Amino acid sequence: MERTTCCVVGGGPAGMVLGLLLARAGVEVTVLEKHADFLRDFRGDTVHPTTQDLLAELGLGERFAALPQSRLDRVGFPVDDSGELLVVGDLRRLAGRTEHPWIAMVPQWDLLDLLADAAAQEPTFTLRMSTEVTALCRDPDGTVTGVEYRTADGATGTLAADLTVACDGRGSTARADAGLEVIDFPVPMDTWWFRLPRRADEEMAALTPRMGPGRFAVVIPREGYLQIAYMIPKGQDAALRARGIDAFRAEIAQVAPDLADRVDALESMDDVQHLDVRLDRLRRWHVDGLLCLGDAAHAMSPIGGVGINLAVQDAVAAATLLAEPLRDGHVTGDDLDRVRRRRLLPTVAVQTLQRLMHRGIMEPVMAGRAGGPPRLIRRLAARFPVVTTVPAYLIGIGLRPEHAPSFARRAPAPTPAHQG
Repeated sequence: MERTTCCVVGGGPAGMVLGLLLARAGVEVTVLEKHADFLRDFRGDTVHPTTQDLLAELGLGERFAALPQSRLDRVGFPVDDSGELLVVGDLRRLAGRTEHPWIAMVPQWDLLDLLADAAAQEPTFTLRMSTEVTALCRDPDGTVTGVEYRTADGATGTLAADLTVACDGRGSTARADAGLEVIDFPVPMDTWWFRLPRRADEEMAALTPRMGPGRFAVVIPREGYLQIAYMIPKGQDAALRARGIDAFRAEIAQVAPDLADRVDALESMDDVQHLDVRLDRLRRWHVDGLLCLGDAAHAMSPIGGVGINLAVQDAVAAATLLAEPLRDGHVTGDDLDRVRRRRLLPTVAVQTLQRLMHRGIMEPVMAGRAGGPPRLIRRLAARFPVVTTVPAYLIGIGLRPEHAPSFARRAPAPTPAHQG
């Protein structure tokens, strides 16, 4: 039987940040990632101001800034065909509260590679790819004592750990095995993700939702292409796919006429990926020996694109609170619950805002009763631009931003030649 101090299940943003921070605290930590690499499309790619501030505190700001990325500083709705934008969230107003008043759109695999490279410099860090956790291990009193795993070649093994942390997303194997109670909230939509070409002369610095009765799309400008999130009524993926690619192209052209000249880039419905949208959270985030973080503790709606950043904030809080107990070899249930208590308010606040947006915007649009944002929102944003600071703050910074603990801070690291 192999052994480590902390076993992290899942090499996503939360898992890699937690592994890096604990390793910098001198804790032996092993991250198990079931895939062979980080190269998966349409994962959360929005890196918000708080996460960029954290990377700078970790000495990784310059390396992150050198990654291919586009920067968005506004969230708004097109007013008409003229291109005028009704801004409802202006991140530029966060200048002075953050060193990075914008959302960076960076392929998640680049961010994860950056974190993995930094963590690999720590002697107590181990990353094991192609290693899928299949079950939790328990002692007779029910305390989680580690995990069972399977590698890509079919080999199996057991990794014992003083603490196991589930960072394996909304479909968490560890969470399901632990039997933790889930509070589910209804959602009116699922999401289709796809790409369209972006012209070289198209300047975009804003997330731009496009709305019409029964239709809602968000156009996300990326380096060299447009990433589109297209909302469909909950549970209608199969039925809508059956209508075929021509019908879908026509829908896109109707809700976003400026994209009609490029919808032929979608060759078939195979170019469209489905995300089963969930909104839930655990009543308790732990059992003895196991802690859940990020989507494993609270699955978020894609509204606002805050999932990655909340998960990263969870990881920072967990590392801050648990590094010393892990070094001492004695992590209690109260230690684990302190993480939940610290992160519960920002989690509930964001989920409450998302539920309000589901009811006030998404449900009427999905049902065909509305074709745009509520009139009150449009009036407030137009007459009192300062109100755009509020959604910008909630999305970009949040109610309890976490900062790197002193043991994890480093001087800026130079950008490697292969990255620059």
